[in-house]
Amino acid sequence: MIASSVASSVASVGWGDVFDFRDYGALLELVHNSLYAGALLGLVGGLVGVLVMARDLPFAVHGTSELSFAGGAAALLLGVDVVLGSLVGSVLAAVLFGVLGNRAREHNSAVGVLMPFGLGLGVLFLALYEGRAANKFGLLTGQIVAVDDPQLVSLAVISAVVLLALLVLWRPLLFASLDPELAAARGVPVRLLSPVFMLVLGLAVAMSVQVVGALLVLALLVTPAAAALRVSSSPYVVPLLSVLFAVVAVVGGTLLALGSTVPISPYVTTVSFLLYLGCRLVARLRRPAQRPGEPQRPRAVEAL
Repeated sequence: MIASSVASSVASVGWGDVFDFRDYGALLELVHNSLYAGALLGLVGGLVGVLVMARDLPFAVHGTSELSFAGGAAALLLGVDVVLGSLVGSVLAAVLFGVLGNRAREHNSAVGVLMPFGLGLGVLFLALYEGRAANKFGLLTGQIVAVDDPQLVSLAVISAVVLLALLVLWRPLLFASLDPELAAARGVPVRLLSPVFMLVLGLAVAMSVQVVGALLVLALLVTPAAAALRVSSSPYVVPLLSVLFAVVAVVGGTLLALGSTVPISPYVTTVSFLLYLGCRLVARLRRPAQRPGEPQRPRAVEAL
């Protein structure tokens, strides 16, 4: 009986209940800040994601997002700026992960210990918060349509800091990520770069949590770079493709959601996933002899 009730409910929901583009032009005028924020996040997330994949740290992205979520939830409970709280949580996670381990295995152990702690704290803070339920939900799944001028300025400042750090440190970071032994032999400060990169990652995660929420950060900081690595191994093409895919996912997801009753986050993650599937298909057609599941890595060492 339950199954038939669910089936009838699903059948009663038509596409007209999900998509409605009649007021699309008027709605588009209201989301300029959201589109700017999405473009900034795509630029930063696409670049940082390349280094995340090169350093084999997707798990650390998720762990950082959980502590960023805890910081945002604490700020919400205390009545202070949520962006600041998320930023503090992300920076704290970056410092802890950078100190507790320099190798991928050590990072994973540290993340596995701290991630449930951060998630538990965030859930506790939200349970104590008595304000609007939409604020709680937004920390988990994002609220890009609610980007106001002060928040956009905050995102722009964080983006500028991250981009400046990447501009200065890109070559040594990529070198140390792909071949740490050779990089150390050539005088690159590999051990120092690890906490520095984790700090940059923390800033990028703090941005992402404000847009897509703590649960969906991987869709912007991992999936676009993973897709780009499927179709290219060039140290120059991969970052460009990763940024392009991330911007398309965020901005495209926002534009699609304007004519829908469904929240933005599912569109962002779906577009990102479809781009990844498309790149896998292209890789399979171009390299039929390549084993499935074997990711490409940019041949950047020779170019450094």
